[in-house]
Amino acid sequence: MSQLDLYYATNRCHLGKDRWNPTAYGKKFSDDGMENLRFGRVSLQLDDARVLKCFQTPVGQLGSGDGLSLMDYLSKQVPHGSIQAYQEALQSNIHQDSQNAALGSAALFQDIQQAMLQSSDVLVFIHGFNVSWQDAVANAAALQLMLNRPGLGDPKQKVLVLLFTWPSDGQALPFTSYRSDRAEAEGSGAAFGRGLLKLRDFLAGLRDRSGQGQALCGQNIHLLCHSMGNYLLQHTLRRIDDFTPGNALPRLFEQVFLCAPDVDDTALEDPAKLGRLHELARQVTVYHNKGDKALVISDYTKGNPDRLGSAGAARPVALHQKIQQLDCSLVVHGLTKHGLSEHSYYLIGDINLDLRHSMDGLSPADPQRRRQRHPLYANVWLFS
Repeated sequence: MSQLDLYYATNRCHLGKDRWNPTAYGKKFSDDGMENLRFGRVSLQLDDARVLKCFQTPVGQLGSGDGLSLMDYLSKQVPHGSIQAYQEALQSNIHQDSQNAALGSAALFQDIQQAMLQSSDVLVFIHGFNVSWQDAVANAAALQLMLNRPGLGDPKQKVLVLLFTWPSDGQALPFTSYRSDRAEAEGSGAAFGRGLLKLRDFLAGLRDRSGQGQALCGQNIHLLCHSMGNYLLQHTLRRIDDFTPGNALPRLFEQVFLCAPDVDDTALEDPAKLGRLHELARQVTVYHNKGDKALVISDYTKGNPDRLGSAGAARPVALHQKIQQLDCSLVVHGLTKHGLSEHSYYLIGDINLDLRHSMDGLSPADPQRRRQRHPLYANVWLFS
């Protein structure tokens, strides 16, 4: 047996009598408002043999590593895990964003900083539609385990996942829950943006202290948004822009991964949507799959335009040079034959390895990757 620790931030309501000792988090916004954030750590006990079996399981054409079965196993462990929420000592006469306020975010960032000093990158993860607290934790925990599985990437470099979980219904009602989650994702964008502004200020403080002799860790922070989490990110950019001086957004991330993004296929061209995302990162990568049934449903039953996560960007040549896209259709097609999802393929085998290669700094054209450049577009790759 071993223990996995997962850090989280959430604007969900706590469950239980004590917000600092919650039993879980629910499907509604915090009672203190949709922008109210709570921070903490979840600890899970793992059967190492069960985890290793998932690592070693072949998945069709995608190599070894069944992160979806791992997620299912972890979901069953979440109710038995422990939650440690970071307490906050707030006073009514002190604004929550004041430097004099004792915030859970500060405690979280300090703990993460210590992990980064031990050669660990951080991947901020935002889940998508129809995800409960239990499944959000399992998803993020599976992602952390998969990215650190033996033989993957630089053995000296680790990846720590920080979950941002918003009040997705967790109920598969075809119309009602989708519309509800979309509204909640829009509202949660401001909350996540507020969290990123806190991160910006924390990093700025570290840089200031580095001039006084405090060492910087030299590690990177990345972002992965799945499905409707990309719609949440779209509204996050507006919040960051509102509170950022100058004409450019702060570069907070090394890599940004848009996985099965449930946004318009023109979103990366539109400054009012994701058109300024490249300002936040050194590189942005879109992972898409033409056979993604979840996004087909989003297209045809919800009245949405073509999705970015289905066929990629409508006009690849119109994208900023930092943006790459990877068509995973050829190898993801048919996953349902294995009982797996064609929507959460970032947790599986060599696609998960591709994420890790990017975090380790490999170029898009590196021969270690299972990629071929599109014959017409320099920024489009085919997963082969």
